[in-house]
Amino acid sequence: MNACWEDKSVPTPIYFDNAATSWPKPEAVREAVGAWLGGFGGNPGRSGHSMSVAAARMVESSRETVGRLLGADDPSRIVFTSNATHALNLALCGLLRPGDHVVTTSLEHNSVMRPLRHLETTGVALTVAACAEDGTLDWNALRAALRPATRLLVATHASNVAGTLMPLAELADFARQHGILLLVDAAQTAGAVPIDVRALGVGLLAFTGHKSLLGPTGTGGLYIAEGVELSPLMRGGTGSNSALETQPDFLPDALESGTPNVAGIAGLGAAVRFLADIGVERVRAHELGLVNCFLEGAAKIAGLTVYGPANAELRCGVVSFNIAGAAPSEVASILDQSFGILCRPGLHCAPAAHRTLGTFPMGTVRFGFGWFNRENEVETALQALAEIAAWSARERLNPGGTGT
Repeated sequence: MNACWEDKSVPTPIYFDNAATSWPKPEAVREAVGAWLGGFGGNPGRSGHSMSVAAARMVESSRETVGRLLGADDPSRIVFTSNATHALNLALCGLLRPGDHVVTTSLEHNSVMRPLRHLETTGVALTVAACAEDGTLDWNALRAALRPATRLLVATHASNVAGTLMPLAELADFARQHGILLLVDAAQTAGAVPIDVRALGVGLLAFTGHKSLLGPTGTGGLYIAEGVELSPLMRGGTGSNSALETQPDFLPDALESGTPNVAGIAGLGAAVRFLADIGVERVRAHELGLVNCFLEGAAKIAGLTVYGPANAELRCGVVSFNIAGAAPSEVASILDQSFGILCRPGLHCAPAAHRTLGTFPMGTVRFGFGWFNRENEVETALQALAEIAAWSARERLNPGGTGT
């Protein structure tokens, strides 16, 4: 890093890494986790004593709360997992078999791409439909990707790199018209963008608890529409049908083996209740305002390139950018050490998306806005980026100089 940045005082940190995990968590979440660990702690469904029963009731209450937020009328069709990656693997490996064909997009995270690439080695055929350079969907490419053996369409609801929102209702209609299932990766949108799985007709939807749902890490889940059957990813103790050595065949037990993250689920339930009180529509409007503020300010900074749709309405709360002449890691380091702005540089576990945007292998700097961010923080970050861009321009004109 250039020495001109080293002596700057660092203000109170501004957290723009909500696309990786949200922070801070609501007070209600911290209280729920602490209360559970300190006052209860039984194993749900494994015993008949009061602490075990309380644990089971809490888990089911959280399941119902999450189901209401997502529009699922049957809470048993919400299967808790440890994160969205776990949920996506459960869906993909539980559904696809040799001879099946699956279509996905070129914006997907490695939590989709890696299991799909593995399934290719087992005889599952894969086609990746290329998106446009701004991350928007190319319907012609999607149509051309279909085959008679196509069983599943997998799509992110919003890119964790470009921030691009996929047209979920249109994708669900497209899948329905072609007689295939739609699996949605809602890691970046559940809790920040309104989703009604039943109204949309989504077959499968994976979500994580620790991002826009504002819950603890180690929580997530998979919504499974009625009529969709999955083989378990693992088998074992569930607390039900314990006399049998075969896995239960009913939800959620069929897909929830082993002791769950009870404290995490308590926190997730509290987080979703917090969001329900606010209203996801209000969260969406708030993040949209932050993105608009950033895009308008970024357009005035020479040397700064923003990726993804120019229209904020087509984005979630994620923006990726680069500054000419400066590596993403260098920009993020300056933002952290000299301005107290916390963000993420690199490939964001989504190399396919970066190839689509033309930012591979360099990557980008990513800001992930959340409910607890404010517009003045965005304005502070824009001022910092203007300074960094000006410094980078001087460095290019005077390589090896002082940078001052």
